[in-house]
Amino acid sequence: MSRSSRVKLYAALGVASGLCAHVLGTPFGLAVAVAVVVPLLVAAAPRFVWGAITGAATASPGPEEDMSGTEFEDHVARIARSCGVPVIMTPLTGDWGVDLILGVRPNRVAVQCKRQSRPVGAGAVQEVVAGAPMQDCVRTMVVTNNEFTPAARKLAERHGCELVGRDELPRLRSTIRRITADGVSSGRDAPRPPRRRVPPATPSAPDGSAPNPPRWPA
Repeated sequence: MSRSSRVKLYAALGVASGLCAHVLGTPFGLAVAVAVVVPLLVAAAPRFVWGAITGAATASPGPEEDMSGTEFEDHVARIARSCGVPVIMTPLTGDWGVDLILGVRPNRVAVQCKRQSRPVGAGAVQEVVAGAPMQDCVRTMVVTNNEFTPAARKLAERHGCELVGRDELPRLRSTIRRITADGVSSGRDAPRPPRRRVPPATPSAPDGSAPNPPRWPA
C-alpha cells in the first residue's frame, strides 16, 4: 500500500471514529480528539508490536558485560568450583596463555578467559592450545562474553578446543561438568585394580624332589 493510500485510510478511520463517538453522545470536542487519536494509535500499533517481539527475542546483557578481565576470570572460576571441580588460577605473568586449570591429572583442562568488546580471534585459541602442555593439561577451552570469529572456530575445531561464547555462557556449568567428567571421577574414586588369583603351591616330596604327576587310567 502506498503512502498516500495509507494517509487516506487513516483519515477515513479518524472521521468514522469521531462520528461514532459523537453519535454515542460524546461531546463534540472529545469526539474531535477521538478522531485525531485513533488513526495515530492504529499507525503506531504495528511498530509497537514489532518492537515488543524483537525485544523479547533479544537476550538481555548478562552480568559479565560489567566485569573487568580479572573479575571475569573469577566468575568462571566460581562457576567451576560450584560444580565441585578443582580450580587453579595461574599467575598474571608467565601463564603460557592459560588463566585457569580445571580438574585433576591426567585430565586437566586449560582455560583462557576473554572479557572484551569485540569477537575473539584465532590468537586466543592458538595461545591456550600451545600453553596447555606447559601446564600439564590435555584439554583446552576458551570462555568469552562475546563471540568468536570464523577463524577462531575453525582452529578450535581442528585442535578440539571447547569454545564458550555469549550464547553458551548460560550453559557454562554443564559444559564444565562434561569436559571435566573423566578427570573428576578419576581423581576422587579411582577404581582399584582387580586382584590376581595365585595358584596354590605344589607340595614337594620328602626328599625335596618334585612329586610324580598323577596317572590317569587309559
